[in-house]
Amino acid sequence: MKIYIDFDDVICETAKYFTQIAKELFNIDVPYREVQFFNLQKSFDLSGEQYDELMKAGHIPENLLDYEETPGASEVINKWVDEGHEVFVVTGRPFDSYEPSRRWLDEHHLNRLPIYFVDKYGREMCKQDHTYNLTLEELYCMHFDFAIEDSPAAFEHVQHFKDCKVAVYDRPWNKQVEFPDESFVRCLDWKEIDRLWQQQVAFQTADLSI
Repeated sequence: MKIYIDFDDVICETAKYFTQIAKELFNIDVPYREVQFFNLQKSFDLSGEQYDELMKAGHIPENLLDYEETPGASEVINKWVDEGHEVFVVTGRPFDSYEPSRRWLDEHHLNRLPIYFVDKYGREMCKQDHTYNLTLEELYCMHFDFAIEDSPAAFEHVQHFKDCKVAVYDRPWNKQVEFPDESFVRCLDWKEIDRLWQQQVAFQTADLSI
């Protein structure tokens, strides 16, 4: 079975790091638990110029490599790979952050996972043809049985996957969001995500045996 996993704030604690950067750069102190919007420009009340500076700083290679792993992520993901499932990291990070992103995965024992970069949020200014890039159209043609996302802005993308259960990693910016349908399930941590996945496996296995 095939699994789609977002990178930031699913596998690693990106937003917590961005709150530190906002404080260092602009003396804007917004605690992580008060980051109400996925759009950090809105959450931190930044000008366009400040937002660009924040995003640039957050994607400097040495900063990307410092992001902490979300507790339990690598353990659960490696268990799925060991069980024979195909697991893919699908990120909306800037295309030019491939090298540090790949290195981060390798250093956190996730070297068996392929990573694809997709312009999920319309941030890329020009087309790039790398083996690790996918267009939205190419992504929509793929099949996934299970997806893990945190961003309400990405929900529309995973809705293209037929019969796909979606684990929504509980974050401050998605707490008040109404989910598109019953296939979206809020999970507080990786243990809950794994339980939801096991239920999905059992359901699909039973369905195939009928």
